[in-house]
Amino acid sequence: MATIGILGGGQLARMLAIAGAPLGHRFLVVDSAPDACASHVAPLLKADWRDFDALEKFASQIDVATFDFENVPSETAEWLTSHTRVFPNPAALSVAQDRLLEKNLFGEIGLETPVFAAVDSIDDLRAAVAKTGLPAVLKTRRLGYDGKGQAILKQHSDIESAWEALGSVPLILEAFVPFDSEMSVIAVRSRSGEFRHYPLTRNWHRDGILSASFAPIKVDEDIERRAVARARALAERLDYVGVFALELFFCEGRLLGNEMAPRVHNSGHWTIEGTACSQFENHVRAVIGLPLGDTEALGPAAMLNWVGELPDATPILAEARAHWHDYGKSPREGRKVGHATICADSNEELIQRLQRIGRALDREDHVAPVIAALAASNEATARGM
Repeated sequence: MATIGILGGGQLARMLAIAGAPLGHRFLVVDSAPDACASHVAPLLKADWRDFDALEKFASQIDVATFDFENVPSETAEWLTSHTRVFPNPAALSVAQDRLLEKNLFGEIGLETPVFAAVDSIDDLRAAVAKTGLPAVLKTRRLGYDGKGQAILKQHSDIESAWEALGSVPLILEAFVPFDSEMSVIAVRSRSGEFRHYPLTRNWHRDGILSASFAPIKVDEDIERRAVARARALAERLDYVGVFALELFFCEGRLLGNEMAPRVHNSGHWTIEGTACSQFENHVRAVIGLPLGDTEALGPAAMLNWVGELPDATPILAEARAHWHDYGKSPREGRKVGHATICADSNEELIQRLQRIGRALDREDHVAPVIAALAASNEATARGM
């Protein structure tokens, strides 16, 4: 039995601890928030990321450290390597924390990206706009997630206001991509170099936050092969250990790299009930040094993300093969407070369940894009695609 330390005490740490308990492992979570929701299922050490006295105590009680939050300072991760084993490694964490380094790495492994440019001054921003064209998205290079630290430039008159809003830190400007769909590769690499991936997942966002996911999606075999190959190349280049997500835009047959998340990921939540071995269990297996588990889908599954506040659970729990996850967080605008996963034996069955849920919760708009994608997949199958 090993003790796994998790830096970050949010819902991802919570689900890691729940997944690892049946394997006989214990967990210790460190977070600066005294009410971190992972503390409901694992002991919590309240400490700041740079409180090295507390972190030394933390390291002395664990066998390996990992993360539920990519914005843990890289120097903290580096410091931990001299006190315990750390997976993924600090170098992988550093690259994923900086959008410019991340985009450059994507290019090195042959993954195309939207046109981008580094921005450190208002003059840089004007030059970057000339390179990317408009519309474009101005982002902080670090600490941005779930739509935070971003500004959309639609016309040249937006340049100054965007700079005033974000210009106190290093930035990156990215050309706006009129993508056909967003998808992610959830993959895992073990300490021995074993690599596995889950089926490609289709994702939908609202206000920069994941709203819904569906897997497995039906795509051309070449597209899936290319997506998985880039994920494998990324993992091997970084000597990565654990689960990660590679977020992609699909645009007229092209795969464009958006972001990498060096951790278990929101778009992989469906794997808890939708596969034999979830992303959370596989992450635990990877960082401990166990063989990786089966990543094949058991059938179609849709994940609905609850943001701000939880809806009524009753209509969902009334459905067969529907699963409810309450993170134990207080309601707050923009906060991920839970999710539900609905599984089925066929796309048609899943469509019917989602339709009933949408009507019962008065959230037809939430389920509509997933239903449309499922229907389109059925039509493609009927045409023999």
